[in-house]
Amino acid sequence: MTWKKQPFTTIKKRVFDALNSNMNYNEQTILGLPATYLDQEQFYFNAPFLKDAPFLSTLIYNPNHIGCHTLSQGESYFSGTHKIEIEVLKLVAEDIFKAKKNEYDGYVAPGGTEANIQAVWVYRNYFIKEKQANHNEIGFLFSKDSHYSTYKASNLLNVTAIPIEVDQYTREWDLDNLKQKLSEAKSSGIKYLIVQLNMATTMFGSVDVPIPILTEVKNRYKDYFVHIDAAFGGFIYPFTKPKCKLNFANPEISSITIDGHKMLQAPYGTGIFLCRKGLINYAQTEEASYVQGTDFTLCGSRSGANAVSMWMILMTHGYEGWKYNMEKLIDRTDRICNVLDDLKIRYFRNPFMNIVTINADDISENIALKYHLVADNFKTPKWWKIVVMVHVEKYIIDQFLLDLQKSR
Repeated sequence: MTWKKQPFTTIKKRVFDALNSNMNYNEQTILGLPATYLDQEQFYFNAPFLKDAPFLSTLIYNPNHIGCHTLSQGESYFSGTHKIEIEVLKLVAEDIFKAKKNEYDGYVAPGGTEANIQAVWVYRNYFIKEKQANHNEIGFLFSKDSHYSTYKASNLLNVTAIPIEVDQYTREWDLDNLKQKLSEAKSSGIKYLIVQLNMATTMFGSVDVPIPILTEVKNRYKDYFVHIDAAFGGFIYPFTKPKCKLNFANPEISSITIDGHKMLQAPYGTGIFLCRKGLINYAQTEEASYVQGTDFTLCGSRSGANAVSMWMILMTHGYEGWKYNMEKLIDRTDRICNVLDDLKIRYFRNPFMNIVTINADDISENIALKYHLVADNFKTPKWWKIVVMVHVEKYIIDQFLLDLQKSR
C-alpha cells in the first residue's frame, strides 16, 4: 500500500489540528520548560497569511521533537506534531523502504551527516555492550566515494576507518582492495564491522552493489551491521528503480539514512534515520531523565516544523505524483547523456539517478564554472558534477549543451 495525494485543505487542517493538540505557550500556564514561541517582534502570531501557512505557523509555535517517538511517547507537550513525525517515518519506512509494520524506529534528524553518525553510534554501542568489544576492535568499512560523514563518524566514535578503493570508471568497490583491507583488519585485531553502502554517492550518484561486498565480509566476519546512506538517493532511486534491493526487505540491512533537504525540496535540517526495531535502544541516554521518555538521538532538541514540512510535501504529491516528478528528472538527465555520448565525452552516471559526472579533461573549466558545476577537488579537478534538480529546466540544459558543442 502506498500513500495517496491529499488536497491542501486536508493537509492544512491536519497540521493545525496537530498544533491545537500541542501545548500552547500563548494560552497555557507553562512554567517549567526552557523554551517558548518564536520572538514576537519578528515572527508574530497575527500575520494574516498564517491562516493558510501551516508550516510557518508550526515554526512560530516552535514544538520540540526531542526523543524517538516510534519508541517512546516522548514529551507529551507536543504530542500533536509528534504524531505527524511518526506518520512521516511510517510512510518512508514502509512505503518506500519496505519495512514491516512497526518493525523499525527512527526520527527526523538535522540531516544525513547526523543520521550516518547515529548509525555508527548505535552499532558501536551494540558491540561494546553485547560483545564486550574494545574501540580498537571495531572497524567501519566504506568506499572512498562515500560522504565525508564517514570520517567524522570514525573520528568522533573512535572506531577504525577502513576506506576501500573504487574503480575509476564503474565506481564499484575494488574487490581485490576489499579482500586486502579485510585481511589486514582481521590481522590487526578488528573483530566487528560496521559496513556502509551508498544509495547514490555525493559526487557520482553511484549505487553500491551489496552481494559481492557482503560476500567478502561474510568470508571473514560473522558480527557486522549494514547501514545504507541514501541521503541523496532515498527520495529518487526507489522510484526510478522500483526493484531496488537496498531496503528493509533485505535482512542484511539494519539502518538507512535519507535526506529531505535534497530531492524532497524540504528545508535544510530535514534528514531521517531509520533502523530495525530494538537497535536504537543502544543509543539511549538514560541520564536525560528530565526528558519524558529520555533521548536516543545525537542532536537532542529539534524543530517539529521539519517533520511537518516533509509530511506536507509527501502528502501534496502522493506516491504516483512523486514518482512522476522523479521520472521527469531522469528524462532530463538522459538528454544530457545522449549529447555527451554523441560528443564522445567521458562521464559517469547511474541510469536511475539524476547526477552526471564529467571527466575534467573533456570539458573546459570556463564552461564548468559558467554553469556552476561542482568539482571533486576545486584545486585539481578530475571530475565536474551536474545535478539535475527541479530548477534545472530544459532551456538551461539546452544552453549548456549548445556551449559544450561549440567548445568541441
